[in-house]
Formats: sequence, structure tokens, C-alpha cells
Amino acid sequence: ELPARDNIGFGAIELLQEGGNDERLSTVAGRAGADGILQRLPNGLDTVLSRRFAGGTDLSGGQWQRIALARALAAVAAGARVLVLDEPTAHLDVRAEADLYDRFLDLTHGLTTIVISHRFSTVRRADRIVVLQDGRITEDGSHTELVAAGGQYAQLFHLQAMHYRDGSGAV
Repeated sequence: ELPARDNIGFGAIELLQEGGNDERLSTVAGRAGADGILQRLPNGLDTVLSRRFAGGTDLSGGQWQRIALARALAAVAAGARVLVLDEPTAHLDVRAEADLYDRFLDLTHGLTTIVISHRFSTVRRADRIVVLQDGRITEDGSHTELVAAGGQYAQLFHLQAMHYRDGSGAV
């Protein structure tokens, strides 16, 4: 329940301490797809992200995810080299998720990025996929390798893909 400035700036606390970094915060917000959110806030970066405060506003789940991604990208801009993202698109609609992952490699270029997800449309793009079951690694490889192996990953991938098949049976 803090201003948008703080919610993004906590990724690189020095941006908040130095002051005058609204342009840098807006830039990372734009990279995260959150620039439109900031433009619609009544007081921009100064808007408290909670209705419990005068002049504050609530955000949807998808909007919060964009703000959180902007915070992560602020950390990257400040020198972070590892990102851990847990279901970063769970509250985004299908188009917004596709847009984010179309830009994902550019956003995370040069970083070690760990993405935790149950969506195979997300994980199939990864260089390396690790399947966990009961806290243990049960499979490890690329999407192509894991599908060819026919294990749990392949079974779950095909189960999810069934919902997206066209009339020809293609995924």
C-alpha cells in the first residue's frame, strides 16, 4: 500500500534514495508493459496503490503482475544478473501473456532467469526445463527432448495441448 514509485523502485532502492529517477522508473515500467497503467493512475507514480488511502487506487491481478515485473526489471537495470519469476503471467490474459513472452528473451538477455510455471506455452520456450515432483527433479531437458522421452512432462504437455488443438489435430 505504497505509491507506484515505491512499488517499482524497491527493485533498485538506490533509485528511490537518489530521487529524480522518474524517467528511469517509467522506462522500466514501459519495458514491463506497465507504462499504460502508470498513465491511467490519477497521480502517476505518486498514486498509492490501495483504495484504503485518499487518492489511492486498486489494481487488477494482471496490473499488479506488470508492476512486479517492472520492479524486477528495475533490479536488472541496477545490476541484478539473476531473475526468479514465479508464475509471472498467471493473471494476464492470453494476448498479454503472448506479448510478454514474445519480448521475454529481449527483456532477459544476458541474465540467468528461472521461471516457475505450470503453463506449457510458457515453459516450452525455455532452454532447459526441470520437472519437479514431490520436491525432487524427475526430468531435465529441452521441450523437444522431454516430449520425445514420453515421461510426465510429455503427458502433461499433451493433456494441456488438447485444449488448443485445431481440427487437424495439430498443436
